[in-house]
Amino acid sequence: MAFAAILVTMATPTPLSRLFTVLLTGVLAGLVLAVAVLPVNLVFGFAARAALGNYAALPDALRTPATPQRSYLYANDGKTLITTFYDVNRTDVTLAEIAPVMRQAIVAAEDRRFYDHGGVDLRGMFRALVRNVTSGTEQGGSTLTMQYVRNVLKTDPNRTAEERAAATEQTVGRKIQEIRYANALEQRLGKDEILNRYLNIAYFGSGAYGIAAASQRYFSKAPADLTLAEAALLAGLVQAPEAYSPIDGDADAALTRRAYVLDSMVATGAITAEQARSAKAEKVKLDPSDQANGCAATVSSRDGWGFFCDYLRRWWMEQPAFGDTVAEREQALRRGGYSVVTTLDPQVQKTAQQQATSIYGYDNKRAVPIAAVEPGTGRVLAMAVNRHYSLDDNPDGQLNYPNTVNPLISGGGSVAGYQAGSTFKLFTMLAALESGRTLSTGFDAPSRLPTRYAAGTDDSSCNGQWCPANANPQWMNGYRMMWDGFGRSVNTYFVWLAEQVGQDKVVEMAQRLGITFRAEADARFAEENAANWGAFTLGVSATTPLDLANAYATVAAEGTYCAPLPVVSVTAPDGQRLPVGDPSCRQVLDPDVARAATDAARCPVGQQSAFGQCNGGTATAVNRILDGRPVAGKTGSSEQAATETFVGFTPQVAVAGIAANPDDPTDLVGSAVQARVIEAVARVIATAVDGEPAESFTAPSRALVGDPRRPVERSPLDERRPTTERGQSDLPRWLQNRG
Repeated sequence: MAFAAILVTMATPTPLSRLFTVLLTGVLAGLVLAVAVLPVNLVFGFAARAALGNYAALPDALRTPATPQRSYLYANDGKTLITTFYDVNRTDVTLAEIAPVMRQAIVAAEDRRFYDHGGVDLRGMFRALVRNVTSGTEQGGSTLTMQYVRNVLKTDPNRTAEERAAATEQTVGRKIQEIRYANALEQRLGKDEILNRYLNIAYFGSGAYGIAAASQRYFSKAPADLTLAEAALLAGLVQAPEAYSPIDGDADAALTRRAYVLDSMVATGAITAEQARSAKAEKVKLDPSDQANGCAATVSSRDGWGFFCDYLRRWWMEQPAFGDTVAEREQALRRGGYSVVTTLDPQVQKTAQQQATSIYGYDNKRAVPIAAVEPGTGRVLAMAVNRHYSLDDNPDGQLNYPNTVNPLISGGGSVAGYQAGSTFKLFTMLAALESGRTLSTGFDAPSRLPTRYAAGTDDSSCNGQWCPANANPQWMNGYRMMWDGFGRSVNTYFVWLAEQVGQDKVVEMAQRLGITFRAEADARFAEENAANWGAFTLGVSATTPLDLANAYATVAAEGTYCAPLPVVSVTAPDGQRLPVGDPSCRQVLDPDVARAATDAARCPVGQQSAFGQCNGGTATAVNRILDGRPVAGKTGSSEQAATETFVGFTPQVAVAGIAANPDDPTDLVGSAVQARVIEAVARVIATAVDGEPAESFTAPSRALVGDPRRPVERSPLDERRPTTERGQSDLPRWLQNRG
């Protein structure tokens, strides 16, 4: 921006400000005149020596710019923009990425002698002094280099607020320092470099800093594509960005200023008079675009992507690579200019969002959060739910619908998760296999099973002991091994198995695979009394689709646990990649144990184990939807069908979905929705593996298979069986866990 009398520009001059200007002008005029009468060579020789001596003392921001830039978040294709983060809306571009007419326009508008002076234009300063004093006009004497110095110092994120404010103080001392810095820069930097830096930091109004942001804000195009008329308009804005902005300010003033720039370009020889006349005749054709800022500003056509964005942001705040404190990491995201390629797969996300909203609409109080994870890397491919990620108010006092920013898919904050029912039987099976039992471990499962755990105050008691039941005795009761016990989701088989292994071992297995106890009661039980958590295998602990999908992904990856990861790469503005995109994995299970569990998990989805032992499943539609592609999984229904869950996996992807009411766990979603959750998850899997070769699961060794012909295993528990077996209609409703 031009500054009157070298230093002072008053929007509305007052008698006091005019007196101040005249007095200050007198002081500086003497300085300028004294310098002007010296021999030219002496002046510039002195200036050069002073500058060379002062360059090392320049602020770091002037030698190595640390100007704030916005960060970009892309999907895993590196092209599909999710959103941006910024405090200051700007992005650096090279001079080659800026249209030549834009470079010529800014020079003509702000500093016609830019390529002739050494950072300080003595002739221009003196001319401005004389005109301001004699005519009362407001003409500036600051060169582009001086303006660049001022802009850097007032926006340097490494300076304090007081230091940034001092960069624009109306004092002689500040102006002399600005001149000295400008002269020093000119001795070390080429003109094109200074011009490039200036164009990347100048404010063009309407929230746009730098020519890249301005081109997008006003014309929705890259700076390389600007026309002559567009470039002249933008160049004219920097003198008074807010006043001249054709979006927020005076459009007529913007046209007047554009005409001035075009005339100046004729004067510098950049364009002809005819080109200027033609450009002046053009109507302003604005194509403004809002610059997305934050997760709530994701593109409307990609509704729901904000939940993934929010998960990434939470992950970012935990990474030491971005700063020692949360505040520093927040600043890095909003001011660091990073290019972040995330793990989000647009097609998988689209399918997940469609499936979630096909079960319940946005205005339904019930929700179906869905998460998809890549086994062997932990990369999160999709996070969807039938909610708008939005800060907008909800009608009629509704809590989390249709708008919310709560992490319904990943958990955190006030979201502990949802009961996932019999999907937790996987952890019991893994603990049993790890302890030396085989898939052939058999038990004559009754309708109800007295346990060693004390009963609660409800009617689940068998002579004072907790007595869980099968949901469908005719289909579930009888001799079961791990294959059909898992396939038919036989409660009494798995409660018995967990008691044999030890509930604490089952709880520890779940934690090893990434299940986090976010509910205070669950965390306390796991820490203080895990050995007596009898119902844990039935999925009474709260979890999330992301945790559940990643736990099953660990089994799909043959025992390799990878922490959930939302990024592929993070690249700084200088092109340097930060070491944060690599998967963080470790082996937590013997591969053979994981293969054995997978072999049993083929049963629920209607496929056959490698040893031909599957004889029934609770999610057989999955095999049809995936057209026979190798797949495994497990259903889960919590008490009274309050929630319905399905987790499915192939070697390439694991997907979990849970139907629940996030605000009211007493609102029962009902068993009828389970089939729709199963189909939704299966269709997300189908999209994730579309076009990929069908990969087979590796069969476990015979050591973990055992002998399916072995007789029924007996235990002291058998002595506690009820003498008569009752059908499902005789069971307490809360015990009718369908699996």
